[in-house]
This record gives sequence, structure tokens and C-alpha cells, in this order.
Amino acid sequence: MQSIIEISWLELSLFGFILLIPLGINYFLKLALTQEIIISALRMAIQLVLVGLYLQYLFTLNSLWVNVLWLLLMALIGTSSIIGKSHLPKKPLFIPIFSGLLAGLIPLLFIILIGLLSPSPIYSAQYLIPLAGMLLGNSLSGNIVALQRLFSAFEDRKVEYEGLLALGASPRQAAFPFIQAAVQQALAPSLASMSTTGLVTLPGMMTGQILAGVDPIIAIKYQLVILIAIFVMIILSVTTALLLTTRKLINPSGLVLVSNNKHNKTVK
Repeated sequence: MQSIIEISWLELSLFGFILLIPLGINYFLKLALTQEIIISALRMAIQLVLVGLYLQYLFTLNSLWVNVLWLLLMALIGTSSIIGKSHLPKKPLFIPIFSGLLAGLIPLLFIILIGLLSPSPIYSAQYLIPLAGMLLGNSLSGNIVALQRLFSAFEDRKVEYEGLLALGASPRQAAFPFIQAAVQQALAPSLASMSTTGLVTLPGMMTGQILAGVDPIIAIKYQLVILIAIFVMIILSVTTALLLTTRKLINPSGLVLVSNNKHNKTVK
């Protein structure tokens, strides 16, 4: 195995000129994305450099309370992003979604850090922060899909829902098929990715470790841990969020208090 090959800032800057390709395609196809591409690329570069500098400080400080606060901030931002992308009102949904993310994140971090890796100290920022970031980041899309699917079902299958209520089902029983379908939809991309990993795709973390000089078998072990944890994180966070959401936003008579209509984001 070769040692780590360093990339200089000059080399990285020159590599950035490869973005001229999508800019050229944008011009040829008249996509009107020039400003968005440039701004997104600049934001990505600046944000990653700043996060890298911050993480260096965080790893050196290695404070339990700073790490916990950073985790909570990540979960708060993730919750806000999920609700925003779902086009649903933030106030009534914030606690259910935030609780769902924590319900998935905390047990998994506990199992991985205490039962598997056992870093010293156990709250080592070098392991805690990247693991939490991967778990939270990969659960965002699943939660967005699940929420959109759930509230779309209440609108598109309203007759079915009201029919179950009329037949004597409780609001929770009437909503159960919608929760079931939403969870299935949220898990579909992860299941497809898991079934093709190693044949169609090589995951990013594993590829990065191999490029950094880590033995491929060690990289595969870490990648398996991450992929399993991500799948468990998605199903835990989505299921918890949907159950809490339906409990809070469906009144005893079965009326759904929130719509996913982009033009009607207020509680009914």
C-alpha cells in the first residue's frame, strides 16, 4: 500500500477548473444555471474549508459538552431542513422530527462508540462528529420522502381514510396503512443501494479511506458498519417521527391538522 498522497492547494485549485465542463453544458443547453452553479461551488468550498478548520479545533479541544452541543446543533439544522424541504409547517412538526432523529442517532452512536470502536475518550470528536454527520446526513432524504408520502396520502386517499373512520377504526388505525407505505417508500433507496453496493457502487467513505492508504479490508469493515448504521438510523428516525407526527397532528375525531400543500403551510 502507498502512503497518503498529499494534494496541494494549488493542485486542488487547478482541479476546480473542471467545473468549466458543467458550465459549458449549461451554456449549450441554455439551462440558466450559471449563477447557481458558481455560487453553490463557492459555498461548498468555503463551507468545507471552514468546517475543516473548526473540526481541527474541535478534535484538539475534545470536550464532552462541546461535542454534545455540536451534535444537538446538527440535529436541529437537520430537522429544520427536513421540514423545509417537505413544504410543511415547522412549528407543529419540529418536536416529532427532532425526536425521531435523536431516537435513531443516540442509540446507534452508543452502540458503535461503546460496543464496537471504544475510542479513548469514548466521546472522542474524531469519531463522534463524523459518525453523527454521516448518520444524520443520510437520514434526511428518507425523512423528507416519508413526510411527503404520509401527508400526500391523507389528501390523495382521503375517501379511504374517512371510510375506515366511518367503519369504526381509530384515527391511528386508519392512518396505519399510510404510515406503512411512507416507511416503505423512505427505505426503498437505501435497500436498492445496499443490494448493489460492491457491484455497482463503491461507497464514498470506503473509497476515501482506500485513497488515503488504508488497507481495503479495514476500509470495508468500517463501510459495513456505516451502511448498516445508516439503514437502522433511517428506519428508526422515520418510524419514530411518523408515529409522533400522527399522534400530534390527528385530533381525536380523525381530522388531520396539517396539509402538505405548498400554498397552505399553516395549521388548519
